[in-house]
This record gives sequence, structure tokens and C-alpha cells, in this order.
Amino acid sequence: MAREIGNIGVKNIRFTEDKIYFELKDGREIGVPLEWFPRLKNATSEERENYYLTANGTGVHWEKIDEDISIKYLLQEKFYLLQSSVEKTV
Repeated sequence: MAREIGNIGVKNIRFTEDKIYFELKDGREIGVPLEWFPRLKNATSEERENYYLTANGTGVHWEKIDEDISIKYLLQEKFYLLQSSVEKTV
């Protein structure tokens, strides 16, 4: 049975020194390490703030650094399992 993911459109994005946070329209917030996205990690504050939403707000694109993030993909359990296994082997 497929898991209901709700209204996952992005409402806001913020950065800390080592993470990116996506505030979703349904009230959830996803925080992931910038290590997972080297282009964003190495981007300037100006480059990080210069994004636009795609796919009805479920995707984010940074034109200048050519980075794309899918919120649907971040919410999938297999994504977290893959990232966890990569982090453990490094």
C-alpha cells in the first residue's frame, strides 16, 4: 500500500551552516545535511537564495549552480536508507 504524502509543496527554504531545511505547506519541515548536495554546500548565500519551485512546488531548482532537489524523493524511505548506508561506509 502506498503511503500518503499529503500536500508537500514547498513553502519556505532556509539554510544553516551545515543543513538545508524545507518548510512544507502541510506544516512539516525536512532538514537534510548540505553534504548530500555539494553544489549547494559550496554555493554562496546569494546563489543559495536564488532558486525557483518546479513541479507544483514539489521540486526546487537553482539555475546558477545547476542543482535540483525533489521533495517527493526526500520523503521516500529508500532515499534515507541509501544516504544512511553511504554515510556509514565513508
